[in-house]
Amino acid sequence: MSKRLNDNLNSAYIEAANRLKPKTARRRIVAYVESYDDVFFWRSVFSRFEDETRYFEVMLPSRMERLDRGKKAVLMRLLTDKVGRNMLACVDADYDYLIQGRTPTSKEILNNPYILHTYAYAIENLQCYAPSLRDVCVAVTLNDHLVFDFAEFMTAYSQAIFPLFVWSIWYYRTPRYAEFSITDFSRVIETGNFSIEHAPQQLLNLRRKVNAKIRQLQRDNPDAKESYLALKEELFSLGVTPQTTYLYVQGHHLFDKLVVPMLKKICAMLVREREQEISRQSKHNAQRRNELSCYTKSIEDIPSMLRKNISYVRSEPFRRILADVEAIL
Repeated sequence: MSKRLNDNLNSAYIEAANRLKPKTARRRIVAYVESYDDVFFWRSVFSRFEDETRYFEVMLPSRMERLDRGKKAVLMRLLTDKVGRNMLACVDADYDYLIQGRTPTSKEILNNPYILHTYAYAIENLQCYAPSLRDVCVAVTLNDHLVFDFAEFMTAYSQAIFPLFVWSIWYYRTPRYAEFSITDFSRVIETGNFSIEHAPQQLLNLRRKVNAKIRQLQRDNPDAKESYLALKEELFSLGVTPQTTYLYVQGHHLFDKLVVPMLKKICAMLVREREQEISRQSKHNAQRRNELSCYTKSIEDIPSMLRKNISYVRSEPFRRILADVEAIL
């Protein structure tokens, strides 16, 4: 396809191309995403809506200016005037959903039905869906021994950071967002080097850090109590709860700083447990070496397994995405 034709590609063009096909042919709907990593996630969305009348093709725009992360601004600039019922844009929500139209990008995401977003901060948050983390551990280690309650920990973690998260959104709805940036917020909510034995103490330390920061922000904003409480109620109405705050924090931080280190510690424990079991049950050294070799080859990589985790289909943000696609169709 020529560059000029590529530049003019839009929903109307795809619709015209569809009309040139035989009447029995399926309608093609193009869905553009930000990153190669996003293709699999949005395929898990659109595959539910494919039938004998239509199919979706998930891809990156050919004129992407950069191939690293964080290309939502590029995607929006390229596609805002071109999307329609046959061409969709699919983006991470970041804070744009929760700040509810305080920026041009936020307004466009909220008001344009053909720009789909994740509701959760990013796809990484959904891949870290708490009720599924035990399943990820089992997939990695092939050991189903319950040694840690992921859902309980992530709930407690979310409850600990929720009051400060409200402050983060409060700042991002004002021109003063640089005074308490997402980076600042992420720094406060770090738990440090995860330990199963010390997880309760780490949560206690986290609550202390959060409370100290909240006291500082309250001193800096003595007249903000009413607006803070109103915002908290609004966040409830947008789907944020104290138990699920982890879905709305910065995705890379959640994935790289909390969930992957946590899974590494727990999976290492489960692997050692399985290896010890193999050693005990083996009748001789040759059998032990063979069994251990087979088991070692069966162990999966944690980040890769997390990125393939599709148990987020049970989450509320995913259900809301499906409802948006259904409304378009």
